[in-house]
Amino acid sequence: MQRIILHSDMNNFYANVECIDKPWLRDVPMIVGGSRESRHGIVLSKNELAKKLGVKTGQVLWEAEALCGNLVKVEADFSKYHYYSGKAREIYDNYSDKVEAFGLDECWLDVSEKHFDYGIKVAQEIRRRMKDELNLTVSIGVSFNKVFAKLGSDMKKPDAVTVISRENYRTKAWQAPACDLLYVGPKTKRKLELLNIKTIGDLANADIASLEKIFGKHGRTIYLFANGQDMSAVKPGVYEHIEKGISNSTPLYRDLASLTDVKIVFTMLAESVVKRMRARNFKCQTVSIWIRDKNLSSFTRQIKLKTPTSPSTVILDTAMELFAKNYTFKETIRSLGISCTDWADDNEYEQISLSTFSSKPHKMELLEITADNLRRRYDKDIIIKGTEALDSKLASHPEFSNFTNVRYVG
Repeated sequence: MQRIILHSDMNNFYANVECIDKPWLRDVPMIVGGSRESRHGIVLSKNELAKKLGVKTGQVLWEAEALCGNLVKVEADFSKYHYYSGKAREIYDNYSDKVEAFGLDECWLDVSEKHFDYGIKVAQEIRRRMKDELNLTVSIGVSFNKVFAKLGSDMKKPDAVTVISRENYRTKAWQAPACDLLYVGPKTKRKLELLNIKTIGDLANADIASLEKIFGKHGRTIYLFANGQDMSAVKPGVYEHIEKGISNSTPLYRDLASLTDVKIVFTMLAESVVKRMRARNFKCQTVSIWIRDKNLSSFTRQIKLKTPTSPSTVILDTAMELFAKNYTFKETIRSLGISCTDWADDNEYEQISLSTFSSKPHKMELLEITADNLRRRYDKDIIIKGTEALDSKLASHPEFSNFTNVRYVG
């Protein structure tokens, strides 16, 4: 029985949800983002009119306004987005018990049956039901693996079904830019371009040994993906599919001018990232930090840990060590980020140090798990760290607990 995988992507999700409550927003260029007052002026979603004027997700607010002087701005309301995401999931569940979420607005479905046409029929039914029942549109890719299904959903927007089959993937997928392939991020794209690899077809026909030499295991992975050899399963119940890394970053309501300020933000970012790591029994072996100053210049630094770890205190100490070695406050800081990558499964064999301090990380992890359980049972503020009290406003940004703020490293 051949595999039939669907990838459903809800078009301009946040913006279209806002248009359900306020239909007049469909007739004006609008974006969803954070409030200007709290310095969260980043475009999270835009409607089709704003998109046509060149507004892009991830732009800072002033860039979007420069493109469109009459831009309407709506502050994000994640409670609404979670509600509609759940309603979409109820529709998906009618067609498969194998549904894997990819953030709030995307899902893979495994609908494997005898005939490939069955997957196309299901995709068209889902597309129709989304409009009729939720007043939202989706783009759906239908393929024989997850990577090409997602590529298909990206090819035609909004409100469309795109089929990438074993028969047509060389003509359809191989013409697309290499950066359209899942897990080919900006850094990988730049390195591929130096090798004159610009399309997915170029990548599929590249020398695999050369790719492995430059990118390591990731080089083999993207080569196999380009050749349609993704056999990864749709994993029911997984909220986010993490391939290479979990990270979190946030703009801030004021510039940071001291190590104390930085520690407050890194503390919250580390806890946010580690919470997601623990949910998957992951331990990271590499920690990276990202720094953007008030002039919007940015850079990253990373370090390989001696042993895999997951306690947020270890991640925090590592981030602070990296920061102290690489930043001197010639300029104040506009935003920060932390990334954890290079996974070791929590159940894998781990060599234990004979040092008398070898149990400390384990004890810290148990303490943090206990604190997580207390916050979940009572209130998130039942236990707070001392650094939070130094500037509660700086420590209370919604991104610190927002599970949609996941980025992919590659």
